[in-house]
Amino acid sequence: MFDKEVYIERRNRLRQMMGSGLILLPGNQDSPMNYRDNSYHFRQDSTFLYFFGLDQPGLFGIIDANEGVDSLY
Repeated sequence: MFDKEVYIERRNRLRQMMGSGLILLPGNQDSPMNYRDNSYHFRQDSTFLYFFGLDQPGLFGIIDANEGVDSLY
């Protein structure tokens, strides 16, 4: 992964392009193959990975273009 400044700059450019509003970026979940405990190898959503750089399942990112605040849930 890159330095955190790379992801911050990417989110800032997106924020400038949008102008205002909230941007919701959902990450991926584990996906089961045959049954719930047998899952495929996890692969993060490409857009989420591009803007946040986190490769963990179950995350959501919000970019607030009005306030300039980024949040992870």
